[in-house]
Amino acid sequence: MSISEKSNQEMIGRDELNDIEAILAVTNHDVDAVEHVVKNNADSVFTWDYSLARPNLRKLYEKAKTGQWNGTTDLEWDTDVDMEKVMFEDQALLGPGMDPALYADTSIRHWGDKEWLDFGIESRRWQLSQFLHGEQGALICTAKITETVPWYDAKLYASTQVVDEARHVEVFGRYLHEKLGGEYQINAHLRMLLDDIVNDSRWDFTYLGMQIMVEGLALAAFGFLHQLTNEPLLKKLLRYVMSDEARHVAFGVLSLKEVYDGMSDAEIKERQEFAFEASVRMRDRFLQQEVWDRLGVNTKEIAPLTLADPTRVMFQQMLFSKIVPNCKKLGLLDRNDMWLRRRFEELGVIQFEDWQDTGEEFLAFEIGKDMPAIGEQA
Repeated sequence: MSISEKSNQEMIGRDELNDIEAILAVTNHDVDAVEHVVKNNADSVFTWDYSLARPNLRKLYEKAKTGQWNGTTDLEWDTDVDMEKVMFEDQALLGPGMDPALYADTSIRHWGDKEWLDFGIESRRWQLSQFLHGEQGALICTAKITETVPWYDAKLYASTQVVDEARHVEVFGRYLHEKLGGEYQINAHLRMLLDDIVNDSRWDFTYLGMQIMVEGLALAAFGFLHQLTNEPLLKKLLRYVMSDEARHVAFGVLSLKEVYDGMSDAEIKERQEFAFEASVRMRDRFLQQEVWDRLGVNTKEIAPLTLADPTRVMFQQMLFSKIVPNCKKLGLLDRNDMWLRRRFEELGVIQFEDWQDTGEEFLAFEIGKDMPAIGEQA
C-alpha cells in the first residue's frame, strides 16, 4: 500500500524552504495579550497496572528525585549583571553572531561597535525570552503527558518534569526581569509549534514535539550559551537547567523507542513529517524578526542575508546536534525510503546522525560533572 506524500505547502505552509516572504508573514497579531488558549483534544488515561515494567524509566525517575535544586536558594541573585560589559566580552569571543561585512549594502551598513553591541544585548534578551516561553510550553506539555501516557513508570517521571519545568520558567523569568529589564513576546513560529503539540490528541506526538524536538534543541542551545558566556549567574543557571533538560530528552528517547519500533510505515511517516515541520519552525524563528523590528530595521531586507550568514548557519546547525541522533535512535531517519534523512540533508544537519543519543548521554549532564564542550560528545 502506498503512503501519501504531503507537500511542503501542507506541512510548513509554503512551497520553498527559504521563502522569506512566507516566513516573515507569520507574525503575532495579539502582541499585548497576556493569555493564549489552545484546545487540548487528549483524553486523560488512568492505569491500574502499578508494576515496574520499564526499569530504564524508573532509573530516570530516581535520578530526577535526587537531582532537584531550588532556583531561589541555589543561585546567587544578588550578582551584579552589567549587560554591556557581558555582551562586549561575549562578542569578543564569538563576534556579534553574524559577519557585519555581509550587510555592507543594507540600511545597517553604517552600524558601528555601539549598534552591534546593542544588537547583541537585544538578541540575548530575545534568546532568553524564547527559552522562557519554551519552558512554559514544556510545563504544559509535561502535565499533559502525565495525564495521557498509559504507562505507570512514565507518569511518575513526567510528574517530576512538571516540577523541573516550573523551576525553569521561574529562573528564566526572574533573570529577564531582574537583570535584563523584561522579556520579548513569544516568537510566532515557536507559538505555532507549541499550539500544534498541545492540540494533537496522540500522546506520543506530545513526546515527539516537546521531549525530542523542542527540548532537544533547547539542550544544545543552553550548552552553546553556557560555553560562550562568563556571566556567572547565567552560567550557573544554565548549568542547573541543563542537568534537568538532559533527563527530559532522555525520557522522550526511552519512551518513544519502544512505541515506534512497533508502528507501521504509515504511522511512522506521520511522525517523520511532524519532526520535519517542527525542525523548520524552530529554524525559522532564528531570524529574530522581533529584534530587528525593535531596532527599527526592515527584516525583509536583512533576512535573506541572515539565512546565508555562515556564522549563523553554523550556529543553527549545531542546535540540531541533539535532535538528529535522537531521531536516528527512534528509527525515524531511514524508514519510508529515508524520508526524514533526506529532509535533514536539505536542512544541512544530517552530519550529526552518529553523535551520541541523549538516551545514553544524560548522565554526563549531572550537577558536579564536567560537561562536554559544544562540538564534542559526552
